[in-house]
Amino acid sequence: MSAQLGNLWYIKNRPIWFPGIYKTMYRSLQPPTVFLSKETSMPFNVTRKVLECHLVEGQLVPGEEIAIRIDHTLLQDATGTMAMLEFEALGLERVKVELAAQYVDHNLLQTDFKNADDHRYLQSACVRYGIHYSPPGNGISHQVHLENFGRPGLTLLGADSHTPAAAGLSMLAMGAGGMDVALAMAGRPYYLPCPRVLGVKLTGRLPDWVSAKDIILEMLRRYDVKGCLGKVVEYYGPGVATLTVEDRAVIGNMGTELGATSSIFPSDEQTRAYLSAQGRGDHWLPLEADPGAQYDEYAEIDLATLTPLIACPSSPGNVVAVGEVAGTSVDQVIIGSSANSGLKDLLRVVRIVEGRHSAPNTDFHINPGSRQVLENVAEADGILPLMMAGAKLHQSGCLGCIGMGQAPGTGQISLRTFPRNFPGRSGTKDDQVYLCSPETAAASALRGVITDPRELGKDMVYPQAEEPDQRLVDRSSIVYPSEKGMATEVLRGPNIKPFPQLDALPDDLRVTVAIKVGDNISTDGIMPAGNKVLPLRSNIEAISEYVFYQIDPDFHTRCRELVHVAVVGGDNYGQGSSREHAALAPRYLGVRLKLAKSFARIHKANLCNFGILPLTFKNPADYDRLAEGTVLEIGDVRRRIERGDTEIPVRLNGDEIIASLSVSERQRASLLAGGTLNLVRQELGRL
Repeated sequence: MSAQLGNLWYIKNRPIWFPGIYKTMYRSLQPPTVFLSKETSMPFNVTRKVLECHLVEGQLVPGEEIAIRIDHTLLQDATGTMAMLEFEALGLERVKVELAAQYVDHNLLQTDFKNADDHRYLQSACVRYGIHYSPPGNGISHQVHLENFGRPGLTLLGADSHTPAAAGLSMLAMGAGGMDVALAMAGRPYYLPCPRVLGVKLTGRLPDWVSAKDIILEMLRRYDVKGCLGKVVEYYGPGVATLTVEDRAVIGNMGTELGATSSIFPSDEQTRAYLSAQGRGDHWLPLEADPGAQYDEYAEIDLATLTPLIACPSSPGNVVAVGEVAGTSVDQVIIGSSANSGLKDLLRVVRIVEGRHSAPNTDFHINPGSRQVLENVAEADGILPLMMAGAKLHQSGCLGCIGMGQAPGTGQISLRTFPRNFPGRSGTKDDQVYLCSPETAAASALRGVITDPRELGKDMVYPQAEEPDQRLVDRSSIVYPSEKGMATEVLRGPNIKPFPQLDALPDDLRVTVAIKVGDNISTDGIMPAGNKVLPLRSNIEAISEYVFYQIDPDFHTRCRELVHVAVVGGDNYGQGSSREHAALAPRYLGVRLKLAKSFARIHKANLCNFGILPLTFKNPADYDRLAEGTVLEIGDVRRRIERGDTEIPVRLNGDEIIASLSVSERQRASLLAGGTLNLVRQELGRL
């Protein structure tokens, strides 16, 4: 007896991969009705099922490195331009993944030629190499992928940390640096530490005025921003059936803020209904944990007990009940972006504000998730009520979430349904950004102060937004690949520079600490976003001048003076966005070593990808012994890495501390070569 998913069959309980006939099988076979053979004796959770089906190397033992096959890849323009340059540097004729997609949703402001040039480059490169292209205004990558391409049980690797939003369609979706995504586009597997699985049982049903955002805020209240490092959060239980696909996408999206590798939901009738409404009912596949399936850790949330929650400045983990900050004056409210920008959320906001107007001192913004979402809101007669309520309707895109416009004024308070509120991310220094549900945001926009949305229940019935049996489906703006496109000339503007040359690791390392930072430094803190910096993503020389700009504007100048540089950090260094520029730009400035108490998963992988040694303090107290200007020396560093040392002695001020190097053999090879691109080029040269 056998069962099949995508290009993998289970025969006698063993997963068998036939890469040579993948495309034929994938396109000719109907979606199966079972995921695993009925003969499988061991009960698996959903995460284990998907990993088993895609495992290429390693064993599914938590913490050990594994390699998995990637079905879909996702790029967005802020990270995708560099990733596309990296893919081109591999010298391949076409992508070698089943579906690759490029979305333009971040760099939407065209204040000069740079963004427009990058968009033209991306579109021409997509046509040339066989990649789906979604142009500016068509929508945010996660929403558009959900609508058009996502399928239960597949893997998705995206150069955006919020790629796990595809959990809404039961995909095992992960964020990664652009280099890793470029390699997946080239048909290579994705390497990662095998995650532990946190099973979160959902029971009950959400009360009125409480929504999916409050579920993930409850998770952040419990676990904070690093409590799920190295884990996949898998939701199960009877409460799951009460959540729509877009509800689940909100939870998966912000699961990244827990530090999680990914999140995942089962594929059930909600999944089937959503795909059917999108005209993709034949893509549905039932997928759930087997009876008796085990998890590495357990948690439970009774949805009926949840109340409206809010994340206060300036961390997604700084969560309190809305009532604790109610009455605080609000200057700006933004609903949408990559979280809470789906149809149901916006229709509910429409009904809340209908016949009312936002407070006179509160700016009210709507950022729809996609053109299709906006079209469906219009079909439901939702545009006029929003406009008459004083809302400013923007094009579909990330916009203020990435600091691309919508920056609040000095000292102003902004309520947003976004996934992040790291310091300065809005584009305003010393900003005060709160994260909340659409219901809380709408209620606050109407009253001009932070408001528990249940207060509105005294005057109105909670608007239930039903899932439509059929949505308006608009794929007209997507440029689909064709074989004819291989003759397309790739267009490059003057701001698009070649990938920089990176030298191999030297025999000995002598570096000077150029900056010392504390805990939970995000990639926004290392490499800022915003309309001033984002257009430089394809020009490493130019963007390198903004490394640590918000913390120390002179950092790039000091690096050029020192030549060989180290950075010292605290716990969870590099949390947040997957942007590989937070590793590549420092490397361009001469950073060869980062020594921290601990690293966020994606940033650590990016450091290895660009040849920066990621060491951690064996004794965290040694952090206090280092300061800006401290000279660090590692003798025989190359030989130590080659022979697999995990303890690395570091000399400083005539003394010595011990640092730990916890990387895989593959990452050691990348460090020795000076970066993964150098390593892959060497491998391709030997073929």
